[in-house]
Amino acid sequence: MTHLFGVLSTGTSALLTQQRAINVTGNNIANVNTPGYSRQRIGLETAIPVATAAGMMSFGVVARGIERVYDRFLGVQIQDAGSKSGRWEAQQAALERVEALLDENGGWGLQAALSDFFGSWHDLALKPTGEVERTVAAAAAGRLAEAVRGRAEALEGLRRELDTDIASAVEQVNRLALQVAELNGKIARAELGGEAANDYRDRRDQVLKELSGWIDIRSCEAADGQVSVAVAGGRPLVESGNTWALRVEPGGDGHGRILWPDLDGGTTDITDAVRGGRIGGTLAVRDERLVAYRERLDELARGLLEAVNDVHAAGYGADGTTGTALFTGTGAADLRLNPAVEGDPRLLAASATAAGVPGNAENAMRLLALRETPLLRGGTATFEEAAQGLVSLVGFDVQQARAQAQHEGDMLGFLENRREAVSGVSLDEEMVNLLKYQAAYQAAAKLVSLADDLLDSLMSMVR
Repeated sequence: MTHLFGVLSTGTSALLTQQRAINVTGNNIANVNTPGYSRQRIGLETAIPVATAAGMMSFGVVARGIERVYDRFLGVQIQDAGSKSGRWEAQQAALERVEALLDENGGWGLQAALSDFFGSWHDLALKPTGEVERTVAAAAAGRLAEAVRGRAEALEGLRRELDTDIASAVEQVNRLALQVAELNGKIARAELGGEAANDYRDRRDQVLKELSGWIDIRSCEAADGQVSVAVAGGRPLVESGNTWALRVEPGGDGHGRILWPDLDGGTTDITDAVRGGRIGGTLAVRDERLVAYRERLDELARGLLEAVNDVHAAGYGADGTTGTALFTGTGAADLRLNPAVEGDPRLLAASATAAGVPGNAENAMRLLALRETPLLRGGTATFEEAAQGLVSLVGFDVQQARAQAQHEGDMLGFLENRREAVSGVSLDEEMVNLLKYQAAYQAAAKLVSLADDLLDSLMSMVR
């Protein structure tokens, strides 16, 4: 009779275990399209053997646990690739906005303004006494100053817009850090009994992947299953259930700086240490590329202020005045047409001598000659070449960012495909497993039914 109960126990354990295996398989099938879900599999082993007359024998099967099919090293690679991809995507988007600001199409670009400016002086040199020519030349100078100044203002406006983007991104980082800390606690509590918190771990990996897209991170898992996340060269962002909330405050130049809270209650500026993710890409454009473009624009403005003003001040206007500056200001941000010239185009100094007023056009020819004189970029570029160089530089940076974004996106896609190959759910495989466990369940049910019949027969003999 003991052996009959052993058969019944074997069948019962088989029924329960195969049912659990079917549940795991069904859960895999249900989550086939769930982002970040890692395939789970049940581990089976024989029950603890016992001594019998025939020797040591095991009665049934037990499930030793449900494990997640996951490659931890691949997860770290995906985080790193996500950080690089996020950086170049953000850099591409920001640079395309710069490209739109410096667009030369439609005849309103810097090159068109410079061409109109020098063209108006050519016309004035042909007819220095012409009132229309003087009016046109003054207007062209004003439009040139406005074009330079407008682009400087646009670049600075874009920097302020990127400040807003960075502040919003830091809020996202803090939100995701809180989620990681919360999941750390859930995982630690769930795994105290030795069971793996597979679903919480999947969710945490998804959050870490999203976090890496915003800022470059380094994560490390402790023995209790909780991860620590560091940013900016090792400064903690998450440790166990604790987080360090980043914040953004204006720096000395008025633009946002990212601050990390010190343990002593102070803050550390980590802006320059953030290199990856969307924040890193946005910072690279704001603090590197836009500054470089602005320096190019300032060089052009200073060249106009120095070279054009020197030539113009040496000449004589139609009313005999001399020493008049054509432009005022100190750089691209405040470059303007001299209000005196704007109000009285007769002050345009076309003549090289007082005696040549008003018909002499020698000074107008000298100013026109500046068009072909390489005064910028270390004496290698004319004004129009410098303007074209600025536009070309922006275009080159945009193309490079697009290529890098495409490359890093492809690398991220490749790694995610590898993860799917390792951790993803295959419906064909799961259907095979489902049939296998179904057949085992049906066989176990027959075993239980057989044991029950044998017990009934035995009990009827006893009665």
